[in-house]
Amino acid sequence: MKTVSDILKIKGSAVYSITPDNTVLDALELMAEKGIGAILVMESNKVRGIFSERDYARRVILQHKTEAAPIHEVMTEDIYFVHLEQTVEECMAQMTDKHIRHLPVIQDDSVVGVISIGDLVKTLIEHQADLIRNLEDYIMGRGYNQ
Repeated sequence: MKTVSDILKIKGSAVYSITPDNTVLDALELMAEKGIGAILVMESNKVRGIFSERDYARRVILQHKTEAAPIHEVMTEDIYFVHLEQTVEECMAQMTDKHIRHLPVIQDDSVVGVISIGDLVKTLIEHQADLIRNLEDYIMGRGYNQ
């Protein structure tokens, strides 16, 4: 089965971040510019939190905060990480169990990428399509020496 490393080879390993003192508006602008649904909050190359569209809805809008609020007031601080060798299934299980949609990828104590639930679903769909195609080829006798 595919691993986090396989996903990052296709997706790329760009990591976008802001500092805890940046504002909600700073985060939203960068997320919109990059077309991403979450952004890491980092300080001195350490992940301090993550801010997502869900955080904006629940911790800014519903709590009547403004876009001028510092991100450290509204970010999610409980962060779960994955490693390059972890499988798609392991990541899906972690996301399902923790009710999260983004996982930073670490290697040697450094963030080397971020994967989303969408990345995992896309990978699973491609894998299932390959399996179906291989089964059809097998049943029809295509590609095999008989």
